[in-house]
Amino acid sequence: MLFFLVSTLLSMGVTVSSLQIPNPLMNPRFQLTSRFIALKAKGNVEAVLATPKWPDTWPFTENDLRRQDETNDKNFYSAPRFCYHVDEKAVAALTDYYAAEFPKLVKKEGEKPAILDLCASHVSHFPKDVSDYTGKRVALGMNEEELKDNSQVDEYFVQDLNENPILPFEDNSFDVVTNAVSIDYLNRPLEICKEVARVLKPGGTAMFALSNRCFPSKAIGLWLQTNDLEHVFIVGSYFHYTGMFKPPTAVEVGPNPIWVGGQSQNVAYLSVVRATVDK
Repeated sequence: MLFFLVSTLLSMGVTVSSLQIPNPLMNPRFQLTSRFIALKAKGNVEAVLATPKWPDTWPFTENDLRRQDETNDKNFYSAPRFCYHVDEKAVAALTDYYAAEFPKLVKKEGEKPAILDLCASHVSHFPKDVSDYTGKRVALGMNEEELKDNSQVDEYFVQDLNENPILPFEDNSFDVVTNAVSIDYLNRPLEICKEVARVLKPGGTAMFALSNRCFPSKAIGLWLQTNDLEHVFIVGSYFHYTGMFKPPTAVEVGPNPIWVGGQSQNVAYLSVVRATVDK
């Protein structure tokens, strides 16, 4: 077809130099697909973001970010859910990860890191002794009853980030921003990650935990069409395309990794994608 088109144009006297034939290899969607194909050969989370080849421009479409259920999220989250949404071993692994990483962020004695937990609920999965080595801890989520019950934070805010992705905090307010197994529900991820960068202090870190479970009707379409390794690439790309973070990294923290074709077979699968703000 392409050969026929070129031949026809040449017969009409159109010069080759004047033709602007798009190169499909430069299409960001094609580039994204090729990255996903390559990921299926990888067998571990860490390798996904070790040497990523990002598409030249933001590759995600409106369809990618659309959900099966586009009704108001406030209705879906109106009833409190006082439960864990992932396996208990995955929860324990995330808590252990926080316990190891949070103390490293203490810059000097007497200056404890401030933490913001996005898409929070009745628990933030922080260690029991988190107050010993962290300062202000703030939760932002959808259900006030759940947030009121969260004893791991000092303050909470109720906000639908899909409706309003602007965080209600001043610039440089936090040292850490966490998000536990909820990034797949956000349909304006680039705006939100830019906001995360804005509220992080210089040298601050975002830590987004990913699992292999979700509410399918509220997860973005792209999430449902891709596997666990591709999810790591997608979230890493969110940080990359803001232009406001240093290169992201990823680590699998859940116990007993088992992989088949890019999909974890572990009921307690949990990975963390993290990035340090570049300011």
